[in-house]
Parts: sequence; C-alpha cells; structure tokens
Amino acid sequence: MYVVLALCWLVVFFDGLDVTIYGAVMPYMLDDTAFGLDAAAAGRIGSWTTFGMLIGALTAGNVTDWIGRRTVLVWCVLLFSAGSGVCALADDPVQFGAGRFLAGLGLGGLMPICLTVVAEFSPPRRMALATGVLMTAYHAGGIAATGLGLALAPDHGWRWPFAAGVLPALVAVPLLLRHMPESPGVLYARGRFEQARETAERYGLPAPSADDAPAAGAAGRLRVARELVAPGRALATLLLWAASFCGLLLVYGISTWLPQLMRSAGHGLSTSVSLLMVINAGGIVGMLVAGRVADRFGAVRVATCWFLLTAAGLALLATGPSLGLTYAVVAFTGVWLFSASTMVYAVAGRFYPAADRAAGLGWVTGVGRLGAVVSPWLGGALVSRGLESGGFLVFAAGGVLGAAAVLLVPAVAAPRTRPGPGRAAGKERGGAAGAEERDSRAEPTSPGRTR
Repeated sequence: MYVVLALCWLVVFFDGLDVTIYGAVMPYMLDDTAFGLDAAAAGRIGSWTTFGMLIGALTAGNVTDWIGRRTVLVWCVLLFSAGSGVCALADDPVQFGAGRFLAGLGLGGLMPICLTVVAEFSPPRRMALATGVLMTAYHAGGIAATGLGLALAPDHGWRWPFAAGVLPALVAVPLLLRHMPESPGVLYARGRFEQARETAERYGLPAPSADDAPAAGAAGRLRVARELVAPGRALATLLLWAASFCGLLLVYGISTWLPQLMRSAGHGLSTSVSLLMVINAGGIVGMLVAGRVADRFGAVRVATCWFLLTAAGLALLATGPSLGLTYAVVAFTGVWLFSASTMVYAVAGRFYPAADRAAGLGWVTGVGRLGAVVSPWLGGALVSRGLESGGFLVFAAGGVLGAAAVLLVPAVAAPRTRPGPGRAAGKERGGAAGAEERDSRAEPTSPGRTR
C-alpha cells in the first residue's frame, strides 16, 4: 500500500504544481504587456484548463477499466507535461491557452485514477486517511509552484516556472512503469486471474472476484453509468456531483485568483503571491487532520463542517482585515478549503461498490470540474469589473451550498449495492449512509473489513 501511495503522492504533487503555477505567475503575466494578456482573457484561459480537466476526468474514469490504471496514469502525466512545455514556449495567449487545455486533459484524468487506486489498495478503515495523505501532495505542489513563481518570475520571467512542468515526464513516468501495480480487479476482468491473485496477495488485499471486476466492454461501462443514476442511487449521486462542483469551484477559484484578489485589495505583489503559499500550507495540515477525523467520525460529517468553515473564512476576508489577520485567516481557510472537496471523494469512495468505484469517482470528479471551469471565468469577470471583495462572498456561498449537498447524501442513499456479475441479486447495508454508520461504530483496533 505504501509504494502505491508514494507513487500517487508524487504524481499528485506535480498535479498541484502545474495547477497552482498559473495563479502564482498570473500577476507577472498581466504585467507583461508584450504578451497581451488581460484579466478577462486570463479567466477564460483558466476555464479552458479546467474544461480540459472535465474531459480528462470523465474519460479516464471509464477508459482506465479497459486498458488499466497504470497505462492511463502514465499517459495523463505525459499529457500535462507536454502542455506545460507548450505554455513555456507560447508566443501569445491563444497558444498559451492551447497548452493549458492540453495540460488540463492530463490533470483531469490523473486525479480520479489516483483516488481510485489509493482507495483500492488502502485498508477499508484507513481509506479517508489515505485519501487525505494523498491530497497533501497537491498542496506541497502548490507551495513549490509559489516558490518557483517568487524565485524565477521576477528576474527571469514567467515562462521558466512553466518549463519546470516538463519534469514529471522525466521523473514520474519511469517510476510508474517500474513500480506501480495494476489493479487486481482490472486484471481479473481482463482474464489474468493468476496475476490478479498474486498482486492481491503481495499487497495484502482480499482475493479478487467477479464482484470486484469492472464491467467489461462498452455495453458494460454504459450499464455502470446508468446504475450511477438508477432509482435508489440517483439522488445521492446528484448530490455528490453538486458537492464536488462546489468544492472545485472553491479550490480552483481561490487557487487561480487569490494573489490577484489580494493585490487588488491593496497588498503588495510579493505579499499577494506569498498568501498562495500560506493557503496551501494550511491545506496540507487540513488533509492530515480531515483524514484522521473522518476515519473516526465519518467523511460526511467532516466534509459538511469543513465547507461551512471555509465559507466563514472567505466571508471574513471580504471585510478587508489587517495584514496580520489576513495571513491567519488565509492559513486557517486553507485547512478547511481543500480538504472539504477531498472528503467528498472519500464519501463517494464509500458510497460506490468496488466494481463501480472508478466510474463513480470519475463522474464525481468530472462533473465537479464544471465548478472548476466556472470559477476562473467567474473570478476574471469579478476582477475586470472591480468587484474583488464580492468575489470572496460569491465563493463563500459556494461553501454553504456544498455543505448542504454533502450533508443530504446519507439521508437519500438507498441501503443497497449493485450485485456483481455471477452473484445473485441481494440486499446489504451499503451506500454512504451504511458506510458512515459502520465507520462510526467501528472500534479503533478492529481489523480491516471489506465493505
């Protein structure tokens, strides 16, 4: 499990670096009059990036069950590395936007695969903690991106930080090809039964069966997609989509526009960019705290509280506090902001059975990317109209709506799971409601259980 978590941590680190670098260098790009980028165009380019993520997430969540997790993960890394190279060499905003869209395709596919793999290889009672540890990588990458922006952009220009985004193809891809195991469920579905059994034994997983195997073929994947919105599951799925939308609206809106919002509020350029580092440092703490607390009290409860605390922090920033208080509020907001959306994934990972988990997480993260598509455009529209303080309140409203959506998931989740191939249709306590109930009753020292 630790090898898998370490490899996924590495690629998510590069994900966070690539996503955050745009916000970290945007003030310098806007000051580069020769390049011709304004606030409205910057917002549109941010939306192109996240639209690419939407396509990547929806595609990867289904393709990975056909051709394997590791193969798709490698291609995702290659895509976003190539996109960063295009951005570093772009002559105008159009070429730059094309590079960001290409990078978005890879970035969008990467996250649901890593979440699925970590959920599959983690002990059941440590799934939320493992998810939280994984997502600390995103914020470590965000801190590194901010450091690169501050170190390189002022003296060497904004292109060099994007050039660093080519490194994943050189560093992560060889490690993935050598050390990343394939999913036992995927191996089983492809008829490689002995290899599936050996992989499960090596990583301490239950022996794979037809119940854990993803549905094969286009017809099978279409059937899985239909079951995500089948009676008894549809409303919970829609609420998970809504919560993911709100979570990524917050994550990408703040990651893209925090430095410029702070700069417009009167803070200096270096201070405004450094606040992006502060909020990502808070995000690392939040992931570790949220994972442990969610394993004890349930991911639904934690996600709801975290969304509300995020909303409160953003509303306070809208009042224009002093610099010292701003640093404190930004740090604490980071604790709640990023892990709120991650806990939505933890809820989804428990809600969907193993055979449907990749597709379910793919759709949750994919539809959530609509929030990521909207937020950069929304921030650009607000900044270009001089409504920066209102931006914090708009994003705070997203936090309140996210809390309401995730809180309702256990109430509407039906106590059933999809029967796997070759298994008689039967009822068992399943879904988010059942998972939350089992988690809250579990003794801290109880052995790993299957759901």
